[in-house]
Amino acid sequence: MAKRQNEFHSIEDLMKEVIKENKLTKGINLMSVKEAWAKIMGKGIVSYTNKVELHGKTLVVNLKSSVLREELSYGKEKIIKIMNEELGENLISKIILS
Repeated sequence: MAKRQNEFHSIEDLMKEVIKENKLTKGINLMSVKEAWAKIMGKGIVSYTNKVELHGKTLVVNLKSSVLREELSYGKEKIIKIMNEELGENLISKIILS
């Protein structure tokens, strides 16, 4: 019979280990980015959002309104900063609004 380890680990550490071992990080990050976008931008902007995708460190947001796309393009750096703060890590370094 295998010897039991008496080391205690937090659930957070164990979940990170499971996510890493099963290569789920990309999917988890994508879900987190979509949730952060909805939380930060609010219902008004989210209603004009078709798609939010994360490609590497680039956030690609497809918008229905060209006027909104233009307005958001002026604040790309601020959006990156706020999104990374909400996510708790630097997942995003560039935003493409299409």
